[in-house]
Amino acid sequence: MRIVTATAVTLALVGAAAPAATAHQPATDGIWRTDGYGTVLSIRNGTLREYQTTAASCIAGDTAQRTGPGAYTTPDGTVLTVRIRGDRDHASVRLDGDVGERNLRRITELPDACTRSTPGGPLASFDVFWQSFEENYPFFAAKGIDWHAVRDRYRPTLHEGTTPDELFAVFSKMVEPLHDAHVAVRDLDGDGDGEPDRSFAQVRPGTVQPDGKLDARVKKFVVERDLKDARNLQDFAAGRITYADLPGGQGYLRISGFGGYVGGKAPYAAELAELDRALDTVLGQERTRHLKGLVIDLRINGGGSDAMGLHIAGRLTDTPYLAYSKRARNDPADPTRHTRPQPLYVTPAQGPRYTGPVAVLTGGSTVSAGETFTQALMDRPGRTVRIGQPTQGVFSDVMVRKLPNGMSVWLPNEELLTRSGRTYDGTGIPPHLTEPVFTPEEFDQNRDSAFDRAVKVLRD
Repeated sequence: MRIVTATAVTLALVGAAAPAATAHQPATDGIWRTDGYGTVLSIRNGTLREYQTTAASCIAGDTAQRTGPGAYTTPDGTVLTVRIRGDRDHASVRLDGDVGERNLRRITELPDACTRSTPGGPLASFDVFWQSFEENYPFFAAKGIDWHAVRDRYRPTLHEGTTPDELFAVFSKMVEPLHDAHVAVRDLDGDGDGEPDRSFAQVRPGTVQPDGKLDARVKKFVVERDLKDARNLQDFAAGRITYADLPGGQGYLRISGFGGYVGGKAPYAAELAELDRALDTVLGQERTRHLKGLVIDLRINGGGSDAMGLHIAGRLTDTPYLAYSKRARNDPADPTRHTRPQPLYVTPAQGPRYTGPVAVLTGGSTVSAGETFTQALMDRPGRTVRIGQPTQGVFSDVMVRKLPNGMSVWLPNEELLTRSGRTYDGTGIPPHLTEPVFTPEEFDQNRDSAFDRAVKVLRD
């Protein structure tokens, strides 16, 4: 699943035709509140502005300028498309390249907190930080965390003289017990290089965060060990997708992420086009006709776009089916209340598709969109077996919340549900067949037990 910044939003206000609007005031102009997500949007005079709200605060987010009929573009090039849904007071919101949409309700005016400045001291920043989790984080009960006790422990340690270093340390200690790879505390970009000066984040105990160094090591190992007798070894999408034909008529498809295929900050359409170029070669008509089994290797996968995962899944079925349903927390005071689950489906792609046996390799470094793709294959028609270790256990898009002192915090607020209503947040999706994944022993003894098991399972 991709990380969503405050600017990376696409609004798709869809449904029945909108009532006619004057040339000077589009029907979408006004103030809108999202169901869940703690966000208010103001659209006026060709400018769209985001406000990040809690019961205790309102902080202005990013803006987008109208660049065409119903289209708004942020400074970083993200395009937002806007339409009314049904009547003038209801709408829906869709993130660019995301799989779900968010409901909007028109409100008469900005919340009072949005019309006055927010104090920027340590105590105010603490309150916004704590409240953002209190109203949006879905997993305190599942993780056994008393968030109110956390506030009572740490807030008395702060005062107006608390330094940024001390406050950063407090925030990090507060979220450390969550062991949630979609939670991060980030400080200012003081040197202007586009990256925070410091960041606190962590993965589930016993797992490793995928990064470029690990990916390169594992890819070299796989090519030299698993693919030494393979044919047609090819890299695609800036090296993030690798394919090879294995002996015995099987195929091997390695995906290290669902994005970053073009380089730089490319629009979703360009990323998707690059993915399709890869898939047109990997799963072309001749290969899909003769392929006897497909190994999909997600063991080192840092996530990205959920929509790209559904797009790939559409190449692996002739029958539409439910991938998962998505819901978000929707009551700041009641963590058991959510938005209505939104069903999201895998739709068969046009052109050649492979519908034979699939072995999916996963591990603790299968993260975010790597996990939602794994979940999208759970009810795939046809034989699909998961081999390796449980995935990381983070499925939600990430909310990016600004704090009054210039720091920011990342947190999830959604759950992705299976057909039976289960979520695998925290624990990760378990394999059908358990095998070690890139352990020191596996490397030292030149073993890849999960890969070997997959080849055997598909052959039998």
